[in-house]
Amino acid sequence: MTHSIHSDRPTATGAGGLNPAGFALFAALLAASVPIFWIGFVSLAQAWSTAEYSHGPLIPLVSLYLFLRELRRMPSPDSAARLRWPGLAVVALALAVAALGNLMRVPDIVTYAMIIWVGGVVLTVFGWDRGRRHMLPVVHLVFMLPLPQILYWKLTIFLQWVSSAIGVWFVSLMGVAVYLEGNVIDLGVYKLQVAEACSGLRYLFPILSFSYLFAILYRGPLWHKLVLLLSAAPLTVLMNSVRIGVIGVLVDRYGIEQAEGFLHFFEGWVIFIICVLILFAMAIGLQRLTPSPMPLADAIDLDFEGFGTILARIFAIRATPALLGAVLLTAAASLAWQTLPAPPAAPTERDPLILFPREIEGWQSYTVGLEPDVARVLAADDYLNAFYQRPGEDDIVNFFVAYYNKQTEGQGIHSPEVCLPTGGWEVFSLTEVPVDMTEVGYGRFTAIRAVIQKGLARQIVYYWFEGRGKRLSNDVHAKLSVLHDSLTLGRTDGALVRYVTPISANETEADAEARLLEFMRHSLPSLPRFVPF
Repeated sequence: MTHSIHSDRPTATGAGGLNPAGFALFAALLAASVPIFWIGFVSLAQAWSTAEYSHGPLIPLVSLYLFLRELRRMPSPDSAARLRWPGLAVVALALAVAALGNLMRVPDIVTYAMIIWVGGVVLTVFGWDRGRRHMLPVVHLVFMLPLPQILYWKLTIFLQWVSSAIGVWFVSLMGVAVYLEGNVIDLGVYKLQVAEACSGLRYLFPILSFSYLFAILYRGPLWHKLVLLLSAAPLTVLMNSVRIGVIGVLVDRYGIEQAEGFLHFFEGWVIFIICVLILFAMAIGLQRLTPSPMPLADAIDLDFEGFGTILARIFAIRATPALLGAVLLTAAASLAWQTLPAPPAAPTERDPLILFPREIEGWQSYTVGLEPDVARVLAADDYLNAFYQRPGEDDIVNFFVAYYNKQTEGQGIHSPEVCLPTGGWEVFSLTEVPVDMTEVGYGRFTAIRAVIQKGLARQIVYYWFEGRGKRLSNDVHAKLSVLHDSLTLGRTDGALVRYVTPISANETEADAEARLLEFMRHSLPSLPRFVPF
């Protein structure tokens, strides 16, 4: 099916002719945007090099396709288009958000601002009445962005748990004796860990993007489109769980090699393709529910004819005062960011954690390094994982500190609330409790107190987030504090401080907690040397 391309009024250059002034302004606008959004571009390039976001480079191309598809259905924009000022307002808002992200050195904020800026440019060029009809391709650009770190980890852990649970259910249906401990699938002889890479995120984002595109291209009622769009996430999680289940069955019957190498990679791609095919099957089924069903080839609008001519309209873009205003706003923001001095960073002199006292008030310790995969995910600049014990006693206290020089630009603390379940530990209780350490000069603060359990083993955990003059128990509050302090103090350093002790069979929970608090009183006075406050 083809669509005619026409203009609603004649112009000096015609619908597809060259308008040097307008094209020059548009090119200047793009060039002016580079400095203010630069750290966002760098962040995207880094994210797109990972498996979870490797689909990213395709998203702008798909958005361009959707945009050209809409342009083909509409006449050339009217030179007398009204209400261009809302576009300038959106551009100004985007530049303000980008400036804030640059000052905080948080690329995620800059990348989201970049999409807002693109929407503002579209509204500026086309005017409000026409431009708002082209927002679907702009919104689609969101799928190229990495999730904020705190959301990424919480979603990863949640999907690991869901995929593990459903995968184990599938394995048990096949008659295999299986037990789930956290995200570890116990097959008896073999144990499979549902790692971060198996959470399904690397399928979820591409499938969500595909379902969004699919829903736009689909010719049918709105509720059909919503079904196709909303089914993507549960479909991906379910199929990833089936994949984990299949691996579990193959490992049980043919050995651990089935969980490694090419077969594991191949199974992932097979699941992705199956998800796409299921979406097509759902579209066929939805069409059969309509009074006049169409073949799938007609129900999906994939016509590319005339796109070259439509794309050539960029050379005929009109020079308007609003477009000039967008250029000046963007250039001013970029120039200000390039020329204004960065806020001075406060000094954070500290001793490395390897020098933390190994003997404290009779408590003697040994340290244990983290597994390479755990250390990679933790991504701390410095850490201490020490076990303290008094001579003649069996019970120990684990003292763990993970320190970060900066918590922006992709780094940051992972809350134990998210990470504990992955080790097979179930959170039995989780509460905020006041801690009074004034007697040792450490002040009063609030910590998270958790009781965790794995089988018959139980432990008490105290943890909080420390640095920059604050001790916070809430991970979201801690993240917001980092953003605030990056502007006001020029610092984003900080640490996770965690104490853990087991609850032995011959003692009460109160006894174990008293031991933990006693060691905290002895050890905390030394901490400010290693975590600047």
